Amino acid sequence: MAEHALLSASSAYRWLKCTPSTMLEQQFTEQSSAFAEEGTAAHALAEYKLKKYLGQDCEKPVSELNNDEMERYTDEYVEYAAELISQAKAKSDDPIILIEQRLDFSNHVPDGFGTCDLVIIYDYTLAVCDFKYGKGVEVSAEDNPQMKLYALGALKLFDTLYDIKTVRMHIFQPRLENISTYEMSVDNLIAWAETELKEKAGLAIKGEG
Repeated sequence: MAEHALLSASSAYRWLKCTPSTMLEQQFTEQSSAFAEEGTAAHALAEYKLKKYLGQDCEKPVSELNNDEMERYTDEYVEYAAELISQAKAKSDDPIILIEQRLDFSNHVPDGFGTCDLVIIYDYTLAVCDFKYGKGVEVSAEDNPQMKLYALGALKLFDTLYDIKTVRMHIFQPRLENISTYEMSVDNLIAWAETELKEKAGLAIKGEG
């Protein structure tokens, strides 16, 4: 079974808005859903296709949930990701490209970590991209806490090696024809982490607020 952070990036919008929510949820048994299982299958297929595009060894996942629609939408995601990678290679001879990268942001959130679909570092820029397969709610990259936590985790990994000044966040949600992007400076990201994130994460881990 996959390991999950108590204060995860994917649930950050909820625990930042209502800090006691995470501890309250621990009273209930976690249950999967058909939508979650479909999303997991789509992410596995997208990961395989993107790694194959980059020439990495990988084995195609087998799932009874795979269908023509999922094949089409994961192809569209890989096309978008490939475009981001091409832009990075045009500006840097050797960009860092990471797929399904586990990112640790525990310096800001107790035991905080998450997995980002795509991380690219090039030319003073950090790009993080999230593939959303859901079609219930349109998700915006603008000031998105999940994406900001991914960015903080990537900075923790690479900030001492690269002079990163700008963060670009991308959300690709093909079933709603939604492509959302947002850009902010690293200084503003760190300021958010220090002035808002740490305090609310401290309350959330104790079930307070």
